[in-house]
Amino acid sequence: MSATSEALRTANLAVVSRAFEAVGRGDVDAQIELFAEDAVLELPYAEPPARLVGRPAIRSRLEPALRLFEIRIEVTDVHDCADPDQLILEYTSEGRVTTTQRSYRNSYVGFFRFGEGLIRFQREYYNPLPGRVALAAD
Repeated sequence: MSATSEALRTANLAVVSRAFEAVGRGDVDAQIELFAEDAVLELPYAEPPARLVGRPAIRSRLEPALRLFEIRIEVTDVHDCADPDQLILEYTSEGRVTTTQRSYRNSYVGFFRFGEGLIRFQREYYNPLPGRVALAAD
């Protein structure tokens, strides 16, 4: 592995880390700035499944989500790919739902592609059941 490839992987992981830190602060603006203008965010296990293209579409999904969920995200495993502009990450979240005050925890697998120091593509897999439980009214 070349030093250039390793530096690019490190820089890309730092972009994701900044995005996850922004989630923890509820800062949609900071998170959106880390996506390319034409980025794609896929959420195959969302209800309904979603494929969002471009910053405005991604923002329209993230703003209400970050008002509803106050969470911290921690990367638990990084899987490097042959292409240094791709990463597969495992991560967990912990927090609460603002409307029910119930705790929320989940585990995720995310596929990321980068370009020019920004997230160009993210596909996130997670278990939808913990969200349903945390959002459910008594």
